[in-house]
Amino acid sequence: MKNNVRFLAFAIFSMLAAVSTAHAAEDPVRHIVAFKYKEGAAESDIHQVTSAFRALQNKIPGIASYEDGINNSPEGLNKGFTHVYVVTFDDAEARDEYLPHPEHKKFVALMEELDILEDVFVIDYSIKE
Repeated sequence: MKNNVRFLAFAIFSMLAAVSTAHAAEDPVRHIVAFKYKEGAAESDIHQVTSAFRALQNKIPGIASYEDGINNSPEGLNKGFTHVYVVTFDDAEARDEYLPHPEHKKFVALMEELDILEDVFVIDYSIKE
């Protein structure tokens, strides 16, 4: 009897873990990118980067939304990162397809060509719905 209870508990736990894992793969993913531009970077170049980043939402499938902004926090904790770009993907698979996508690679090449980036910070997380 004890073995049956243990087996049943294990089976239920395994099913819940499988459902949780499957749902996590379907959760939207937020991709947050913060840029620290080099001292003296031209505003026109920064605008070009922002425009190119914004355009990716119309070129790469799986992007649910995009937004960008410039830091205005009074806390002074941004460590020199001034511009933030937030891309929400339909799910982790869409994010994973975005990274090697030719249009994303063109964007990275633009960043390298302009050479105005001092540092970048990227963090992704799943949005639990």
